[in-house]
Amino acid sequence: MITSKDNPRVRRWARLVRDARLRRQERRAIVEGPHLVAQARPLVLLVSESGRGRDEIRDLLGGREAVVLADRLFRAMVDAENPPGIAAEIEIPAPAAQITAPAVFLEGVQDPANVGAILRSAAAFGVRSAILDRACADPWSPKALRAAMGGHFALRMRETSALGEELQRFQGRVLCTVPRGGVMLSAADLSGPLGWLFGAEGSGVSPALQAKAAQRVTIPTAPGTESINVAAAAAICFHAAFSRPGGGS
Repeated sequence: MITSKDNPRVRRWARLVRDARLRRQERRAIVEGPHLVAQARPLVLLVSESGRGRDEIRDLLGGREAVVLADRLFRAMVDAENPPGIAAEIEIPAPAAQITAPAVFLEGVQDPANVGAILRSAAAFGVRSAILDRACADPWSPKALRAAMGGHFALRMRETSALGEELQRFQGRVLCTVPRGGVMLSAADLSGPLGWLFGAEGSGVSPALQAKAAQRVTIPTAPGTESINVAAAAAICFHAAFSRPGGGS
């Protein structure tokens, strides 16, 4: 059992939790909790001293070797307020070489919880690919991973510094959401291979990228409301397309 906070492995794992630059450099991340560990392919399993005594964690380990950390070290290392007792170091998959429809494109979505929620909804409603620009929150941060609840592992993902070029190359129609002035979602053409484009909280999709969309779509809301959360908007759009005949294919 590791008990020293100065242990180099512990210090590195703690940095992976908090440092997006290190995650990108090493192509490694830390997932926390039984649900995510069960869906991932762990390189190293990490268990707290008290966590190794829980039936759920023992069953999940299934006899596999794990690094045991003193409770105070585990608590200081992970991001969750209530330490889940188990975590794992994983390899971040290589960027997807091919983008397959249905796809989602994210421009400047800066809240990791929103990024994760969008990825979770995308996976739930048959979206196959996710492309994020560099202004988005790191999708492999602990908050994004928790919010996605495993959605990462069902999607082909890529981060890019040239989202406009990705939209140009996409083999399908791109739809973007706007608060007003677009085609009502219920009347929009959702047939064929689709790519959904969502923008930053507050400012939305930039005019330059709106110009690359085949259609602008508006989700109707009650009078007096300005807009809805980007993650909620994405879930509504994914569900609308998935629910149409042939949706999700």
